[in-house]
Amino acid sequence: MIRSLLAAAGLALCAAAAGAQPLDGTLKKIKDTGTITVATRGASIPFNYLDDNNKQAGFAWEISQRVVEQVKKDLKLARLEVRTLEVTPQTRIPLVANQTVDLECSSTTNNAERQNQVSFSTTFFVVGARLLVRKNSGIKHWSDLVGKNVVVSAGTTAERMLRQLNEKNKWGINIILAKDINENFLTVETGRAVAATQDDIILYSNIARARKPADWEVVGVPQQKEAYGCMLRKGDTAFKKVVDGVITGMMRSGEFSALYEKYFLKPIAVKGSVTIGFPMSSDMQELVRHPSDQPL
Repeated sequence: MIRSLLAAAGLALCAAAAGAQPLDGTLKKIKDTGTITVATRGASIPFNYLDDNNKQAGFAWEISQRVVEQVKKDLKLARLEVRTLEVTPQTRIPLVANQTVDLECSSTTNNAERQNQVSFSTTFFVVGARLLVRKNSGIKHWSDLVGKNVVVSAGTTAERMLRQLNEKNKWGINIILAKDINENFLTVETGRAVAATQDDIILYSNIARARKPADWEVVGVPQQKEAYGCMLRKGDTAFKKVVDGVITGMMRSGEFSALYEKYFLKPIAVKGSVTIGFPMSSDMQELVRHPSDQPL
């Protein structure tokens, strides 16, 4: 009897040992150093930005902080130092790819080309590129841009899309590059461009912060739907599992919808107080019901 019990115990220990996976990739790096490096953005409103109190805030930023909390819990760390590094549309992918940044959650599109360099989490937002114009501009459709100045943020999928449209249709658009979404809007606000193109939610956030929001509108049929996801080291399945689990867990618990309401339907501390006023789309509702990490 004793011998049988000892044998059974031995088998259990062997099974446990076999099931235990050694840490590697980002989780090992975090465990060994006691630090995690998370990307910040200066003006990716309302996803990842500095608010009026000079504090990092945003829908995607808060998701990244929940990932940090989960990593600390999973690794059983008494303390986890969070280092931040500000990135731009041009630097964000290289800094994740070379492992300077462990996690980047902002307004970054998941597509097949970028997956050659980095991996993406479960999608947390669905967007479509459109146009921001003055209501009296006479511009309603993409074809109305022929021969005009149009601004787009450099290093974005919107820039590539605009260049492809311009070349394909021979529209003769003069494309002006902005360093971020603030400069993007300033360019069209000051008349240097007749339209700004960007993901629709970014354009609505610009209108909300404008001096005279009623002067502006978003037009043009979305050229393509895109999925925002958190970026992490390419092929890091263990860390991706943690990040995906946080996002899908928030969707199941209702925390995701509450966070959406906080940043898209209620006032946020930008320019005193602004409200984006962007109800959850049918695409977003479907995403919450059926989470996916696939590009659109």
